[in-house]
Amino acid sequence: MSKMQKSLAVLLAVCVVFFGFVIVRIGAKPNVVKAASIPKDEYDPAVWGKYYPLEYESYMKNYDMSASPTGYGGSLKVQKSDMQPELFENFKGMPFSKDYTEDRGHLFALEDIKDSKRVGPATKGACITCKTPYIEQFYKEDGWGYANKPFAELWEKSKHPVSCANCHDSETMNLRVINPAFIEAMQRRGVDVTKASREEMRTYVCAQCHVEYYFEPETTRVVLPWDKGTKPDEMYSYYADKPNGFIQDWQHPDSKAAMLKAQHPDYETFSNGTHGKSGVSCADCHMPYMRKDGQKYSSHWMTSPLKTLDASCSPCHTQGSSWAMERVKTIQDSTWQMQHTAGTTIARAHEAIKKASEVPNVNQEELAKARELVRKAQWFWDIVAAESSMGFHNPDQVISTLGQANQFAYEAIDAAERAAGMNIY
Repeated sequence: MSKMQKSLAVLLAVCVVFFGFVIVRIGAKPNVVKAASIPKDEYDPAVWGKYYPLEYESYMKNYDMSASPTGYGGSLKVQKSDMQPELFENFKGMPFSKDYTEDRGHLFALEDIKDSKRVGPATKGACITCKTPYIEQFYKEDGWGYANKPFAELWEKSKHPVSCANCHDSETMNLRVINPAFIEAMQRRGVDVTKASREEMRTYVCAQCHVEYYFEPETTRVVLPWDKGTKPDEMYSYYADKPNGFIQDWQHPDSKAAMLKAQHPDYETFSNGTHGKSGVSCADCHMPYMRKDGQKYSSHWMTSPLKTLDASCSPCHTQGSSWAMERVKTIQDSTWQMQHTAGTTIARAHEAIKKASEVPNVNQEELAKARELVRKAQWFWDIVAAESSMGFHNPDQVISTLGQANQFAYEAIDAAERAAGMNIY
């Protein structure tokens, strides 16, 4: 036998062993999992877990609480004002100045909202919308009428926090969305979510809650402000038209400006970024595919990709986990520095407007300009500060948005000084 023939024989033997191993593994642990028949109104994840043990096992990891590897975000229940004292001034006069903690995650949704100092006897049922799969029943029974019911009443009826039924049809396991506000907002944009592809749904199931919204006056209906687009300036323009009679979330007691409070606009930020525009879904990174005993499954540990770097990033990025971690840390450090700077300038703007308003014969026209500018500045800042990724979902847009926020805040101070006819700072 020639040297070439020997080499070919060895190669063939290796291939036979390798592919034989693969066939045995596949035969022993089939990759296809048959959909179980689970009752439509079954919202207990433990019941689902009997049929989908790998998904359930990973879902239970959401009870684990830990700091973020980069120091931003994480699932520890700490007050954001510990790092950002400017929050006390910027949210003065509304509940976020008293209690603004990091989110502990989906499994703590009901517990944390009940314990929040932002919730009281007057809190409306709309606040339960993204905290439990029981929202499906509430909406079927009362339509948007549930939103105006007492929050405490609906909380008592909600036996489970965010779980399997929020995102899956129990009979087919197909992905679905149940938040009526998201469905309506997409309809207004010409999108029928029932016709979305599976890959689109791997984003929509997250987007149905990780979004900016407001409550319609009187009805408390939840509305997503996307009619003009999902970029910061487009949403601000939408709010400027006083949609459905909505003018403000609250009036700042110092500047007397009509303020807006942004709410976790993760989808809006992500969808306009590189990953979103490239067709990457939320689940690709936050719920990556895993393997155990030869079986492939989607991790239901809905956490930062920084905790699953190899599974989350390596399928697309070959530079290694150290490179990915350093890249994220750099983006988040830069974002944090700019966010803190802009937030501090905005706090000074509120104080400047207050001082100007106390000056006799103040120029009311310039004072009105200052109030509009600080409202806009805080919106641009908060649309970043309230988002979960500390810039990573869309670095270019985020840095630009924070730069504009800082500039608007300085312009507000200038307008306040013109109104007062004197230097305030």
